[in-house]
Amino acid sequence: MKQKIAILGAGNLGLSLVTGLVESGEYSSDQFTLSRRRVEKLTSFQEKGYITTDNNIEAAKSAELIILAVLPQKINAVLSEIKESITENQLIVSLVSGVSIQEIKEVLGTNNPIVRAMPNTAIAIGESMTCITTLSCWEKHLNEVEKIFNLVGQTAIVNEEKMTSATALCACGIAFFLRAIRAASQGGNEIDFHASEALKMAAQTAKGAAGLLLTNGSHPEDEIDKVTSPKGCTIAGLNEMEHNGFSSAFIKGITVSANKAKELY
Repeated sequence: MKQKIAILGAGNLGLSLVTGLVESGEYSSDQFTLSRRRVEKLTSFQEKGYITTDNNIEAAKSAELIILAVLPQKINAVLSEIKESITENQLIVSLVSGVSIQEIKEVLGTNNPIVRAMPNTAIAIGESMTCITTLSCWEKHLNEVEKIFNLVGQTAIVNEEKMTSATALCACGIAFFLRAIRAASQGGNEIDFHASEALKMAAQTAKGAAGLLLTNGSHPEDEIDKVTSPKGCTIAGLNEMEHNGFSSAFIKGITVSANKAKELY
C-alpha cells in the first residue's frame, strides 16, 4: 500500500497503530507523518524513517488519510486548526473516545468522510480488537478502514451508539485483563514460583484461554467445564474467587468505564 497517512496526536495509541501497520509488511515507515506537540518524544520514530512534526496543518496537508489520535479535550482545537487546510477527498478516521461523528463534522465544517475506530494498544503486535462505525452516507469507506485494521488484529463494525461501550470493553479492557494476569502472577508468586516465572506462566495461560475461545468458537463455561471435576481444586478456586466478588467487580469495572467514557468530551 502506498497510501500517505498522518497521525495527529501520536501518543501511545497512535504509535502502537503505526508500529503494527509497519510490522504487517503492508506499510513502510516513510508513509507516515507523526504529529505531536512535544516532537522530541518522536525521535526514535524519526530515526526509523517516519516523518515527524509538531505542525498538525503540515501533517494533514500531506496525507490521503488523516487519523485523529488526540485526547477528547484536544480534538476541537485540532479540528479547528486543520479545517481550512484539508480537501474533501481526504478520509478522516477518529480514534478519539466519546466524540461522535456528528460532533466532529460540526467542528470541522467540511464534507470530509469520517469513520470512527476504537482499537486497543495490542494493535502494536497485530492483536487489537477494533470496533468501527460511520454514518450511512459514508458506508462505502468502511471497507477501506476495515482492511487497515484487519492488518493489526480483528475488527467488528458496530452501530455508533455502541462505540462508547466498545471503548470500555476493548480499549480499557486491555488494562482490565492485564490486571487479572498480574493478580494471577502474584498468586503464583505466593505459591512458590519466582515472580518472573509466575508472570510468564500466567500470561501464557491467559493467552491459551483466549485462544481456546477464538479457535473453538466456544463459550467460556464450556471450556471451564472441561477442567472442573467434582470436589476438585479448580472448582474450589473458582468458588473462592466468586465468593470474593471476582465476576461482579469485573462487570462493574467495565460499566463504570463505559459511563466515564461518555463524559470525556
